[in-house]
Amino acid sequence: MDMETRIRDSFGRQTMMDTLGAKIVSVAPGAVEITAPILPIALQQQGFGHAGLAFSVGDSAAGFSALTLMPDDQEVVTAEIRIHLLAPARGDLLIARGKVVKPGRRLVVVQAEVFARTGDDEVQIALLTGSMMPVPA
Repeated sequence: MDMETRIRDSFGRQTMMDTLGAKIVSVAPGAVEITAPILPIALQQQGFGHAGLAFSVGDSAAGFSALTLMPDDQEVVTAEIRIHLLAPARGDLLIARGKVVKPGRRLVVVQAEVFARTGDDEVQIALLTGSMMPVPA
């Protein structure tokens, strides 16, 4: 199975991403971009997109970027990830751009930048950094 098909098939099994309306926009070795609309089910009390939405799409983008570099007999799980919230998630859509910072056999260091889009304008709202652990498929 080719890398993009593998990533899209795995993503399709994540029911949470489906619930959030998230979609994979692009897949490349070491990089995955995911978008998710800021839906009424994902707002916090002040009307912004909830930090949990930013975390979820950022974690998935980072994790799938790591999976692009794994052999077919391995998958990844999040070992540790932290989020820095930089601005309120105002807008129509979140864009999470995940990338591998340093691949490894036991841990893959990853990063995801999350942006909120309104029209053509994007504002970075979060930065996630962490590590993914390869596990048997």
